[in-house]
Amino acid sequence: MFKIAKEFSFDMAHMLDGHDGKCKNLHGHTYTLQVEISGELHSEGAKSGMVMDYSDLKAIVKEHILDKMDHAFIYDLTSEKESKVASLLNDLNSKTFGISARTTAEQMAKYIFDTLTDVGLPVSLIRLWETPTSYCEYTNC
Repeated sequence: MFKIAKEFSFDMAHMLDGHDGKCKNLHGHTYTLQVEISGELHSEGAKSGMVMDYSDLKAIVKEHILDKMDHAFIYDLTSEKESKVASLLNDLNSKTFGISARTTAEQMAKYIFDTLTDVGLPVSLIRLWETPTSYCEYTNC
């Protein structure tokens, strides 16, 4: 079994409604996302000797994650306060993206893992850095 990974960088704003620290306020991060997939090598054709072409991996992550999250306010659909902020931003023609979970690095890593798995990508690991020194890792093992 082989594993390959690709890293991405994107900017996003969020807030943690109910948090007991400064992250309860609207703020942003430059996230680094590492997507690791696993599989056997293609034995023939244009992709022979590869688990997956890195450009194909990039296109899938871009379509299903980055296009939706980059430079958006990501918010918890179950939070009344965060939904109000998103509504105001939408009225101002700003980009928002809601998920059904608190927007911690942990929950977002799981969301990304599940989303990419659901579209058929053989994800083995997601690493999501919220800052250059703080990351979350999610795997199904």
